[in-house]
Amino acid sequence: MLEKLQHLEERYEELGALLSDPDVISNQSEWQKHAKAHAALTEVVAAYREYKDVLQKIKENQEMLEDKLDPEFRELVEEDLNEQEEKKEQLESNLKILLLPKDPNDEKNVIIEIRGGTGGEEAALFAADLLKMYSRYAEKQGWKVEMLSANYTDIGGFKEVIVMIEGKGAYSRFKFESGVHRVQRIPATESGGRIHTSASTVAVLPEAEEVDIDINPNDLRIDIFCSSGPGGQSVNTTQSAVRVTHLPTGMVVSCQDEKSQHKNKDKALKVLRARLLEKAEEEQAGEMASVRKTMVGSGDRSERIRTYNYPQGRVTDHRIGLTLYRLEAVMQGEIDEFIDALVTSDQAEKLKRME
Repeated sequence: MLEKLQHLEERYEELGALLSDPDVISNQSEWQKHAKAHAALTEVVAAYREYKDVLQKIKENQEMLEDKLDPEFRELVEEDLNEQEEKKEQLESNLKILLLPKDPNDEKNVIIEIRGGTGGEEAALFAADLLKMYSRYAEKQGWKVEMLSANYTDIGGFKEVIVMIEGKGAYSRFKFESGVHRVQRIPATESGGRIHTSASTVAVLPEAEEVDIDINPNDLRIDIFCSSGPGGQSVNTTQSAVRVTHLPTGMVVSCQDEKSQHKNKDKALKVLRARLLEKAEEEQAGEMASVRKTMVGSGDRSERIRTYNYPQGRVTDHRIGLTLYRLEAVMQGEIDEFIDALVTSDQAEKLKRME
């Protein structure tokens, strides 16, 4: 570990020198590439330098204790030695986490697709609740939420809704939300007052840039049609809605939220790129025999991950066995406790595999 850290520090210094090189400064694309790499190493190098400082202090304290010291000063040195030893352990744990392979998608914007599943209208209403939960969480982070596509039901739910959340690190916070979200409550549509169990599925995709996925225009079929609202009613007499079909895979994406045909096409292509990137990554992972599911799950949208029980006011994440009796707050976007626990669990599993 120390050898790797030493190498990273040397690379950090090398990049710092390049950022001051007039030849590099004159080439903005090259400068930005080096600046991004330099910034990515800042945290681990700072932790390593602190670690080296702690090791030096431990060595100095141990050397002092070998001399004859008056009891009071010896006590102070021993106390400081204990503190530095504790700090050393904490820094070693932190450095191991910082050295874990980074998910290349972590810093990207995210596309979230929510679909009403088992439960008809109630599942569609729960899909709308999940959208509000994620939107409020994003707003608290200062991130922008943009509707890409929506298929409404007559009473205000969603058969399907797709949004993009723009913000640094958005994917790193949302990526464990993929899967089946189950709700247990008395539906608004139920007059008998019986508790029903319904479900909505969530798929979380990192936004794919054009450089990530190159789409051949000849592989696309673009259909234009009039947009419609709840119940199929026409809400726009102009043909601005766009349906994009990717012929090699058969993937279809429709967008109709914008009045501009051009904007709807751009949004549809964003969703298509994200889905094609996900497909490519799944195929790559499937080819690697050593790939294992982590403790928090594979992100498969068929996997039940969380239950929201309204009568008891509790939310349970089944992957890590965490239950919070704060359902109302969770539905208002206070989901950091779940996200932090899932990230920690994922890191622990990766560390275990590295041993």
